[in-house]
Amino acid sequence: MESEKREGMDHQQQLMRAEAYEYDLPQTRIAQNPVVPRDSSQLLVLDRRTGERFHRQFFEISEFLETGDTLVVNTSRVIPARLYGRKVPTGARIQILLIQPRNDCLANQWEAMVRPGKKAPPGTTLELGNGTIVTITERLESGKRLVAFDSAEQVREVLQTLGEVPFPPYIGETDADPAQYQTIYADEDGSIAAPTAGLHFTPELMATLREKGVGIAPVTLHVGPGTFQPVRAQDVREHHMHTERFSIPEKTAKEINETKGRGKRVIAVGTTAVRVLETMGREDGTVAAGNGQTDIFIYPGYEFTVIDGLITNFHLPRSTLLMLVAAFGGYEAVMASYREAVRQQYRFFSFGDAMLIL
Repeated sequence: MESEKREGMDHQQQLMRAEAYEYDLPQTRIAQNPVVPRDSSQLLVLDRRTGERFHRQFFEISEFLETGDTLVVNTSRVIPARLYGRKVPTGARIQILLIQPRNDCLANQWEAMVRPGKKAPPGTTLELGNGTIVTITERLESGKRLVAFDSAEQVREVLQTLGEVPFPPYIGETDADPAQYQTIYADEDGSIAAPTAGLHFTPELMATLREKGVGIAPVTLHVGPGTFQPVRAQDVREHHMHTERFSIPEKTAKEINETKGRGKRVIAVGTTAVRVLETMGREDGTVAAGNGQTDIFIYPGYEFTVIDGLITNFHLPRSTLLMLVAAFGGYEAVMASYREAVRQQYRFFSFGDAMLIL
C-alpha cells in the first residue's frame, strides 16, 4: 500500500515537468487554412472514464450531446490588433501588437508587444501608416510596452484603417480570410487570438443543437498572449499566467445553474470558456455572474467544479492549453489521443480539427 502511494506521488511529480507535455508533430499536420464548411473538420471523441475513442466529423457532435445539456461559448471577437510603424526620426520599422487597454478610463493607453523591443524603449515616438503619432511611455513586465494614443477614438480609427488580424505565428502562408478566424457568434471586441474551438460551428449546426434542446450560453474572455505562450519553466508550477478580462452575464449563470440542478451537463466550448467557469465556480458546481480578470492556471491535479465536458482543438506542445486538457481528460488518455490523432492525419492548432471530451 505504501509503495502504491509512493508510485502515485512519483507519477504526479512527473506531470509537473513541462517536458511531459511534449509530443512529436510533423510540420505538415499544422493546419494553414480552415476547412470549408467549418463543421466538416474531424472530431476525436474521448470518453475520459473508459479511455475509449471515436472518430467522427464535427457536424456529428449532436450524437454525443443530450437534451438539456448546455454549451458555454466564448463570444469574444478578435480585433485587428497588429500595426506597423516607423521610428521617429530613424525610420526603423516597428511592429506593434495591441493587447488590451490599460483600463476603461484610459482607453487611449494600451499594453502592447513591440518588435523589435530593443529599438523601442520608453520615450520612443512612432509614426503609423496614416501619419498617426504614438508614444511608448513605459516598459512593462514580460517585455510588454505601454503605448499612448491621443484618444480612444483615435485607437478605434487606427484599428479600422490600419490594423491586421494577428494570425498565430505557426500559420505561415494562408489563404484564410480574417472572417474565417472569427467564431460565428463573436460579438464583443477584445481578443488578439480566436477562441478556436468555436471555429467549427456553423449556423446550421447551432440550429440543429437548439432543436435537440441543447442550450447555448455565452461568456466572454478576451484572449491575450499569455494563453498561448509555452511553459518555459521546467516545473509547470513555476509558470505564471497573464491576466485576461472576462465576464459571465446573469442570464448565463442562471442557465448553467439550472442545467446543473437538472443533473444535465455543462460543456465548455474551448479552454477559455473553461477558465471563465472555473474562475467563478462554487464548490457545489454552480457559478456566479460577474466580471473581472483571471490568471487561473489549470494543470493535472486540479479538481474541476463546473464543467462536465469540453470541446477543444489540438494544442501546442508544452502549452498551458494542453495542460488544461490533460487535467480534464486525464494525462495518459489525452496524450494517447494526441498520438492517435497524429497517426490518423488530424490537422492541428487554430485551423485544425477538434476533440470532444466527456
